[in-house]
Amino acid sequence: MLKFLICVKNKNYEASLEKWKIYPVVKEEEMEGYVRIIDESGEDYLYSKEYFLPIELPAIVSEKVKKEYLDQE
Repeated sequence: MLKFLICVKNKNYEASLEKWKIYPVVKEEEMEGYVRIIDESGEDYLYSKEYFLPIELPAIVSEKVKKEYLDQE
């Protein structure tokens, strides 16, 4: 199941993270307190969980985002 986070803080990462943008989680709990997402560089990196909040998307939105995300791989 693809999980999503919304960025609520981007201090020191302004070029890499857009505040209030939704990011799909690539890998969770790789390191305690961190999540791996694909940031604005297009690469996946670890970020502290304190920069994000988990969100649940409406089913229709979730399916469209999953399709878009998975089709890019």
